[in-house]
Amino acid sequence: MNLSLTKHAALAAALAAALAGCSKKEAPPAPAAQPEAAAPAPAKPAPLKAGFIYVGPVGDAGWTFAHDKGRREAVEKVGADKVTTTFVEKVPEGPDAERVLRDLVAQGNKVIFATSFGFMDAIVKVAKDNPDVYFEHATGYKTSDNLRVYEAKFYEGAYLAGIVAGKMTKTNVLGFVGSFPIPEVLRNINAFTLGAQSVNPKIKTKVVWVSAWFDPPKETEAAQSLFNGGADVLLQNTDSSAVLQAAERNGKYAFGWDSDMSAVAPKAHLGSCALDWSGYYVKTFNDVLNKTWKPEVTKWGVKEGTVDLVKVAEFAPAEAKAKVEEARQGLKAGTLAVFTGPIVDNTGKEVLAKGVVADEAWKGAVNFYVKGVEGKVPAGK
Repeated sequence: MNLSLTKHAALAAALAAALAGCSKKEAPPAPAAQPEAAAPAPAKPAPLKAGFIYVGPVGDAGWTFAHDKGRREAVEKVGADKVTTTFVEKVPEGPDAERVLRDLVAQGNKVIFATSFGFMDAIVKVAKDNPDVYFEHATGYKTSDNLRVYEAKFYEGAYLAGIVAGKMTKTNVLGFVGSFPIPEVLRNINAFTLGAQSVNPKIKTKVVWVSAWFDPPKETEAAQSLFNGGADVLLQNTDSSAVLQAAERNGKYAFGWDSDMSAVAPKAHLGSCALDWSGYYVKTFNDVLNKTWKPEVTKWGVKEGTVDLVKVAEFAPAEAKAKVEEARQGLKAGTLAVFTGPIVDNTGKEVLAKGVVADEAWKGAVNFYVKGVEGKVPAGK
């Protein structure tokens, strides 16, 4: 009996121990935390698409070359991941311009630049039909909610060139090959003459019109006519380097226009009235990307770095170079304005009173030659 009780007690103790062991069993480990799924990266915005139309070939110098150089440099500065561009060259001013502009819209371009005055009617029409696209017109004057204009103060470069011409001429007769007798070109003829007269009061200027922006044969013929008429230093408001090349062949002097043309005719080249459009194109790209674009009129010159006389010939007199630099600094500082009265036209009529600085309205209505320029402005233009 006692033995049986002892066995039962042992069994009971063993059972209790087993139960106790069971009660200390650890809870199964919690499932491992799963890593939080990474948020998807925001979609990268597509680059801004920008289109350009050029009136001439890109080439290696001149008006269209300068715009294309500005386009390429602006893309580099803003970033090819933010803006992509395309261009169409040799677009005639007229119905073809409208067709090309509409095609650029259809390709998805959101900002379009028309780089010649003669594109104005076309860009005004296409801008009206496409309010979700921004349009930019070089040298124009019509604006709307999605169309603005930009221009360089070309006449400041012409004035600086005139200073060199006034010091270099032996005949005191300068020549100018003009494209069309519009205020822009007339301002340049007058500024060239005023700059020359600032260092040589005996200066006279002869003008030959070619009725074209880019026509090398006509430009060459006009240059030769001016040389035959006694001019020994020429400037032009056309897009090619034909005038400079004609000067080289004749043993005379001339300037580059719109871009550095020093390599074209090193013996004849006195300097180049060069344009740098990259700053304006950077501004426009950023305006669109930052949604700060607004219609306005922009006119930049020496002060903003858009206009300058570059590569002045080493053989030019030191006095001429010093005068150019003095004028350049005056334009930058705002202490010199090319069109400051008194200014009289070539009939003796006062067109700007003494001490008066011409405003934009005055400059936009120039339809005369200043004193010293021979002939009459062609009528009907």
